[in-house]
Amino acid sequence: MILAALSEPSRLGDVLMAFLSILFEGAPYIMIGTMLSGLIDAFLPAKLLDRVLPKNKVIATFMAGFLGLIFPVCECAVVPVIRRLVKKGLPLSCALTYMLSAPIMNPIVAVSTLTAFKEFEKITGWTMLGNASMTIARLSLGYLVAVIVGLIVLKFKPAQLLKASVADGIETNETEHAHSDAPKPSFNARLVHAMRTAMGDFLDTGMYFTVGVIITSVFNTQVNQAILDTVAGREYLAIPSIMGLSFVLSLCSTSDAFIAAPMASFSMAAKLAFLVFGPMMDIKLMFMYSAVFKRRMVIALLLGTFILIAILAEPWSALIQLLQTTPKP
Repeated sequence: MILAALSEPSRLGDVLMAFLSILFEGAPYIMIGTMLSGLIDAFLPAKLLDRVLPKNKVIATFMAGFLGLIFPVCECAVVPVIRRLVKKGLPLSCALTYMLSAPIMNPIVAVSTLTAFKEFEKITGWTMLGNASMTIARLSLGYLVAVIVGLIVLKFKPAQLLKASVADGIETNETEHAHSDAPKPSFNARLVHAMRTAMGDFLDTGMYFTVGVIITSVFNTQVNQAILDTVAGREYLAIPSIMGLSFVLSLCSTSDAFIAAPMASFSMAAKLAFLVFGPMMDIKLMFMYSAVFKRRMVIALLLGTFILIAILAEPWSALIQLLQTTPKP
């Protein structure tokens, strides 16, 4: 009704259309993520994480980077899941590594990247490493950056990085499991608890998501995107500028490769930075992270991932291209 009442063309109408398209695209994933977080809270035994992961936190952090291959979720769904897993006892370093790597290190994103860059056509037999250069570069760099951040987080206590409500939840769960002898609730009681938890997480996460989408929709419709072409030929400007673009576009990791692939004026390194930084940090994610982490942690995560990816994108893409051109025995 609102759009129908607007005259054509309408700048407000463009903003509303962009807002609704992003909202409708992301909301189902948030719903899936919050439903999963509710089920985790109600049904996942807290001690299960301790039994599955190695006791060595460094090794556990390296393993957490591969969890996206087993539990593939997009960036919109992973935040509420991470909050619930942390409260269940998942080490913060593992949680952060999984949160950053899962939107990249998963089969769905691998297939979409292969398709967007037409690398399926180049794969024959065991030559994937040489011919799927962008896909290999994206998954491997995403894993590397996520693990580096996770290892850095090992030096901090959860209370230093998490919001008070989340950190207090960890202590509450530990106390309850240590001292509670009450019988386990029935399946129906757990299911009701899961739905209530999911509803609370959805409202909490959805609020931050909506704020991010509003900012993104205004940028997408009111800012001239052709400005980036003026810096595409200069690598020292191209990489940070295209990373800034990925930050404000807030694309889903399953579809962003189709946006990056046609950008012929940008180098492989710049496109790689776009495809790795966007799923780890964008406007909507920055607000969603604020539901779990303290403000200074969100800012540190923004700056840290930006600098790390900007530094590694060029040498990493060069390494992958070198492997591609190395003669096979």
